[in-house]
Amino acid sequence: MLIHGKCHCGNIVFTLTWEPDPREIAARACGCSFCTKHGGVWTSHPGGALRVRVEDRSRVSRYAFGTRTADFHVCTRCGVVPVVTSRIDDKLYAVVSVNAFEGVDASLLRR
Repeated sequence: MLIHGKCHCGNIVFTLTWEPDPREIAARACGCSFCTKHGGVWTSHPGGALRVRVEDRSRVSRYAFGTRTADFHVCTRCGVVPVVTSRIDDKLYAVVSVNAFEGVDASLLRR
């Protein structure tokens, strides 16, 4: 399954390849203060492949706080955070916002 998502204005676009097709997609609400304030609900797939495209890099801000273990990629045009990345032991990990999904059947989401 190809899952497409984007920020509101389309400056940050992602495609997550999820194989095999999921029966459900686990969606996790993060309890950190930043996610709580903006309603962040995330998912990831360890066996998946994520591609991110940015139209205008000058309109993307990376926000990190506290332990600085995660970078929130904020579109400065529309304010949406569709992707969060974290580098651990030289390996890049990411989660995507289920709120940024385009055309995904909401019944697949397990919140």
